[in-house]
Amino acid sequence: MASGGERGVELAELIRQLRKELKAAAAEGAEAGEALQFEVGPVEVEATVAISREAGANGKVRFWVVEAGGDGRFARSATQRITLTLHPKVVAQDGTTRSPLISGDEVDGER
Repeated sequence: MASGGERGVELAELIRQLRKELKAAAAEGAEAGEALQFEVGPVEVEATVAISREAGANGKVRFWVVEAGGDGRFARSATQRITLTLHPKVVAQDGTTRSPLISGDEVDGER
């Protein structure tokens, strides 16, 4: 595997960023008082990941997201295609949950 920032994005970081984007979309809709809102259903994320293991007694296994075109560094590594189905929920202070709502105008570059 490559060292430092050349490895790619850790799977955990990909999920953190996805959570951040969903929270931002929900907050923008709530602030604007949008009448039309969308309930977020299951979110499917498909990625090709390379698996690395750190040496030592406390070594960790990490999953690195690999770009679609692949890379020579990862071609010789163990790569797997995984699909995660995430079910976003908003958790209230009392512990109850509900599906989040997202609304707002389309942003340039958004698909």
